[in-house]
Amino acid sequence: MLKLRVLTALPLGLAVLWVVWGAPAAVLPGLIAAVSGLGAWEWARLGGLQAPVWRAAYCLGVLLLLGILALGGVAEGGLWVVLAVLWWLAVGGLLLAQAARGGALRLSPVWRLAAGPPTLVFAWLAFVALHAQPVAGPFLVTLLLLLVWGADIGGYFVGRAWGRHKLAPAISPGKTWEGAAGSLALALLAALTLWALAPTLGAPRPGLGWLLGASVVTVAAGIAGDLFESLLKRQAGVKDSGRLLPGHGGVLDRVDALLAAAPVLAAGLAVQA
Repeated sequence: MLKLRVLTALPLGLAVLWVVWGAPAAVLPGLIAAVSGLGAWEWARLGGLQAPVWRAAYCLGVLLLLGILALGGVAEGGLWVVLAVLWWLAVGGLLLAQAARGGALRLSPVWRLAAGPPTLVFAWLAFVALHAQPVAGPFLVTLLLLLVWGADIGGYFVGRAWGRHKLAPAISPGKTWEGAAGSLALALLAALTLWALAPTLGAPRPGLGWLLGASVVTVAAGIAGDLFESLLKRQAGVKDSGRLLPGHGGVLDRVDALLAAAPVLAAGLAVQA
């Protein structure tokens, strides 16, 4: 399974990095919109929509909303950042409540469906806003990706080797505090490596204090995003969000952490500005 995960993730990761650094600026928003559309298709299933026609309608609704926001230049404003932070604070409260109640909280299919558009839209806006930053855009998106990828890898291996204390057993029994520590450690190492290479990449270096603080908060948000998707899957009674990516499951299984981490890093950038 691990070999299959690597064989799937490595070429996809390299392709995304090429888009971030080498493709025309308009390609990344289109790519993230396409991923959002696939995510919406899977999200509809988590919300209880089984008929392809209804899942397609849900997916098209999300894509239409992204198109409207793109035409309106919403990513250039600041209001959406505030709304995104409030949304993820609310999700964090939901996760804490679910953990405190031992998994007894039930989310209706309507609620699960309603949670999809803000989650997907805020992530898309964050990617667009980060990548649009003058000179630093590709660096910031790469920082986001390395934080999430590093956290995923660190959490996987440290959790398997030393994981003993459950992080949120009522939501995701496999996650441990030791794995979370491994996530943070490898993510910080990846962030510091990128920071050291910034001049070589032709990118400005952010302040080291901001980098470390933003990295910690972004990794924590990514863990929350992962737990949120795990909660939705448990509520829907499914193991994976889909079967598109061999060894990973569905698109949402691959990008769940990014959905929360991207808006939080964008908020950190707004605070710095």
